[in-house]
Amino acid sequence: MDAPRDMKEAVRERYGEAARRVKEGAGGCCAPAPAASTCCAPAPAASSCCGTARASWGSCDPITSNLYDPSQAGAIPDTALAASLGCGNPTALAELRPGETVLDLGAGGGIDVLLSARRVGPAGRAFGLDMTDEMLALAEENKRKSGLANVHFLKGEIEDIPLPDASVDVVISNCVINLSGDKDRVLREAFRVLRPGGRFAVSDVVVRGEIPAAIRRDLELWAGCIAGALSEDDYRAKLAAAGFTDIGVEVTRVYGGEDALAFLAGRGLDEAAVASVDGKFVSAFIRARKP
Repeated sequence: MDAPRDMKEAVRERYGEAARRVKEGAGGCCAPAPAASTCCAPAPAASSCCGTARASWGSCDPITSNLYDPSQAGAIPDTALAASLGCGNPTALAELRPGETVLDLGAGGGIDVLLSARRVGPAGRAFGLDMTDEMLALAEENKRKSGLANVHFLKGEIEDIPLPDASVDVVISNCVINLSGDKDRVLREAFRVLRPGGRFAVSDVVVRGEIPAAIRRDLELWAGCIAGALSEDDYRAKLAAAGFTDIGVEVTRVYGGEDALAFLAGRGLDEAAVASVDGKFVSAFIRARKP
């Protein structure tokens, strides 16, 4: 499905605002995360997480909460964790090896890049790609705080990756491919930059079943990676069309009715539309390999 016309700018604005809130220390009441500008749960701008917050370090919405364990959280700067807007933890599932080169599509504040850099060690490299100036500035600051020398942040769009062919071993991403209006191009680019035998290992939101048209049309929900979610079959088909093999989709979290109310609140949708998505959105870890 095509994204709404101005979706890319909406995403850029949302991520920029999230980075500004983290730098200003304006996180939510339950953690230093942006309370109203998360990737995957576009809460109303004036809302607070205090009433329904989950006791977690990171963020308060049902998609981005409880993704990183304390040992991972303790290995990175607080502002990297606060800026985490993902829906999974690809670094925990990607089986990264010392000496590998990793690319994170849509790196945000850099949390998954920094964790990957530690996994691949001094002989490896971790690249983070993002299109938002504010997030890149925050990521560079987090790199400085981390003291890691094998981290490199790049400005660009995931539809046009600024790296040579066959230059990385692993492509990861955390709830960002949903934000693209040209997912086929993103997957072709990921395939291009991977070396033969390279791995695609991303966390993303996947949809099961039909979704109301009002949700599919909503610009803010596209910017929050809900309306743009692919079905599992579509994801598999697009990966195969890009050239990938050994494709697998592992569900890591299912969002129920209460979760749907949390991330669809304030969108002007009727109760039937909200109820209809109960259990239809899931977070998944998607694996594939370049032959």
